[in-house]
Amino acid sequence: MSESEQFTKSPENSLELAIGRQIRDFRIREEITVADLARQAGLSVSMLSKVENGLTSPSLATLNALSKALNVPVTSFFRMYEEIREATVVRSGHGLTIERQGTRAGHQYQLLGHHSSDNSPRVEPYLITLTEKSEVFPMFQHEGIEFIYMLEGEVVYRHANKFYRLKQGDSLYFDPDSPHGPEELVTLPIVFLAIIVGRK
Repeated sequence: MSESEQFTKSPENSLELAIGRQIRDFRIREEITVADLARQAGLSVSMLSKVENGLTSPSLATLNALSKALNVPVTSFFRMYEEIREATVVRSGHGLTIERQGTRAGHQYQLLGHHSSDNSPRVEPYLITLTEKSEVFPMFQHEGIEFIYMLEGEVVYRHANKFYRLKQGDSLYFDPDSPHGPEELVTLPIVFLAIIVGRK
């Protein structure tokens, strides 16, 4: 089996797993125990446990009984299986270099992934590198939420009227509506991960 086949082949019981997860989600949402749902659907506790864990393929009669007990359509059990799930892999050193507000100040931005679904929040993960060619630029402002995690170097980072000295392993979580950015480049190169969650 090739490497690509190992990563693209679906498990044989993916349908059973999807149905089981959906049934469990409905049960938990309604705050029903396994024993209570099994009794209402006319199933044994062990059988319901196998269904929820994707260990057995439930019959149409079983799905119908569970749908009545949970007061949901039978088709809702297949929702997770039918949805398209996306994943983005970015190999080391192959992030997409893009231009953002700080690019003109010598800040290098590598976009590490993105999601095209309209139903998902806009999440932008960046690997940001500052070198001797970079300038301080502490006046970024944008909507959403931002999280940065220091990977290398040392920087004094400004958020609003406060200043934070950040070293490797330090992180900062903040509202980016306030002015923010590197105030002093202490130890170069400076490399940090920035995750921006935007508002729709």
